[in-house]
Amino acid sequence: MNTKMKPRIVVARSMPAAVAQRASEEFDALLAQDCVPDTEEVLNRLARHRAEGLMIGASVKLDSETIARMPAHVRIIATVSAGIDHIDIAAAQARGIVVTNAPEGPTECTADLCMMLLLCAARRATEYHALMQAGWRRRLGLGEMLGTKVSGKTLGIFGMGRIGREVAQRARGFGMKILYHNRTRLPSELEQGATYFADFREMLPHCGFLSLNAPGSPQTRHVINRETLALLPEGAVFVNTARGALVDEEALIESLRSGRLAAAGLDVFESEPDFDLRFRQLGNVFLTPHAASATTETRNRMGYCALDNLAAVLAGKAPVTPVTLP
Repeated sequence: MNTKMKPRIVVARSMPAAVAQRASEEFDALLAQDCVPDTEEVLNRLARHRAEGLMIGASVKLDSETIARMPAHVRIIATVSAGIDHIDIAAAQARGIVVTNAPEGPTECTADLCMMLLLCAARRATEYHALMQAGWRRRLGLGEMLGTKVSGKTLGIFGMGRIGREVAQRARGFGMKILYHNRTRLPSELEQGATYFADFREMLPHCGFLSLNAPGSPQTRHVINRETLALLPEGAVFVNTARGALVDEEALIESLRSGRLAAAGLDVFESEPDFDLRFRQLGNVFLTPHAASATTETRNRMGYCALDNLAAVLAGKAPVTPVTLP
């Protein structure tokens, strides 16, 4: 096919090689493999390339003002992420721009990393790693550097969607009892024996471990705060692979420093990549750089989903995984 006849798209995020190659083969694609364009540059590229489609990741923030400034020829915004809190959906729909996401792509690997964080936090992986990096050289007493047992404990899950259910499935392999809070109760076949709490706060006193797996929204902002942290049992372990905005980080740091929380495993932060460096100073915190979906298989799947949506919409067909307001 003649390149000029291919639909024009701007890819505003560095993509895995296989995704970038497919984008170049199927579209007249302006890639961003060697740079990270800011919002202004994204708008400039859309205009210069006369692009009909925009492919982004969660790091590209599209608020109402930015969307209002998009060229009229933009027909679709396809994000490779499952989350959509970086896009003003109402503003896009008001302009007739289709928004799509990749809801299933990161599910399994996010649940895998969630369990990794849970285990590493509970078993003091940050401190053990530091000890080994320093050369070890001294045997530990039987009462030194003891972690928290995971098997058989109770895990509370905030947000029992695709990822939350996958986390529950993995936790059952450790014999954990599953509690959960969700906007609505799941059918029994999806609960698989998990106990539902309509009130999030009522669940917290029963949680030796707590995992956040809900999307970011105005309703979930700072759902973890001084009040809710105080409801957890002393010595609980906290894990967040959802969104940093769900957590009041000042309150979390206080709880970790005081020892009221035994440990935390964090993959997401309120400010990324410029996260609060105080977390780095805490030995009872295990940190990863928003890497839950960072496997070859998952990142390719997420990219392919976005490309499938772009291809469908720009061919005049329905999007594969549309995002709409409730």
